[in-house]
Amino acid sequence: MTQHARNWTLAAGLGASGLLAWSAMRRRPGMDVRGKVVMITGGSRGLGLELAREFGARGASVAICSRDEAELDRAARDLSSRGITVHHGVCDVSSQSQVENFVQETLRDAGAVDILVNNAGVIQVGPLAKMTIADFQNAMDVMFWGTLYPTLAVLPYMRERGAGRIVNVTSIGGKISIPHLLPYSCAKFAAVALSEGLRAELAPAGIKVTTVVPGLMRTGSHLNALFKGQQEKEYAWFSLGAATPLVSISSKRAARSIVQAAIRGDAELTLSALAVIASTVQGIAPQFVSMVSSVVQRILPSQGRHVEPVRGAEAKARLNSQLLNAANFAGERAAQGLNQIA
Repeated sequence: MTQHARNWTLAAGLGASGLLAWSAMRRRPGMDVRGKVVMITGGSRGLGLELAREFGARGASVAICSRDEAELDRAARDLSSRGITVHHGVCDVSSQSQVENFVQETLRDAGAVDILVNNAGVIQVGPLAKMTIADFQNAMDVMFWGTLYPTLAVLPYMRERGAGRIVNVTSIGGKISIPHLLPYSCAKFAAVALSEGLRAELAPAGIKVTTVVPGLMRTGSHLNALFKGQQEKEYAWFSLGAATPLVSISSKRAARSIVQAAIRGDAELTLSALAVIASTVQGIAPQFVSMVSSVVQRILPSQGRHVEPVRGAEAKARLNSQLLNAANFAGERAAQGLNQIA
């Protein structure tokens, strides 16, 4: 056998061994979440609320936070009506002091934080020409610092117990930078880097960190995203992409997969076939992905004139398109069911 053939045989053997080990890990029962306390940032609507429902359905109690008190109250009533024990508090995750206060309140009231889910996010859509430094700072504040602050706040408790789970909800935008979503992508790239490094550093302490990389999900987020430039046109393409069943996945399916990954302590979970393909192609053919992104950029709306952002719900009202609303039926249904509409 030639050296080349021996190398290929060795590589194949290692690959097969790795696949068997991965399969065995997937079959492990993992953590029993019954009686555990799960803290979820951005838990009052969208994916965060869906995750609270899923963890609660498995016997966990949940602690949720967001910046909107009325929204939190609606979410708490929803969870309580399902028989889920819920603790909730107003908290801006971009404020370290507010995060530390919420963690301490949860420890006092619930007695523990066994699983932390960093889920809070903000979506800003529009061309770079209409983005400001403040837009990038806001994205980093919420999705990078808003991931780091809760992590640092719960770590002393988890280290003391020698156990814990941290789940960081990032995005395919943290693997491939998407045109007209630059502040969002920059913050998500930072969150991915933090999450991957944390897993390696915290493993000896018995704390498992999972990086979640969702593609498009039907969570109703298009109604609370912020749009600049040609606001109505930006809203149209974003809402269609986020709501089309063949392109996006349902929030319920996403939440179920995330909870299972957290229970197993998986290193990473990429959600949706399209996101898996995109991430794989980026790894082996970045030039091709760059070319596709350039084509997408030419298709997206031109700069427009609006520098001040408008929420998706307002852009939708201005557009007033029955055809678009009909095409977005899945997204609208998700928005109704996930507290995205006041």
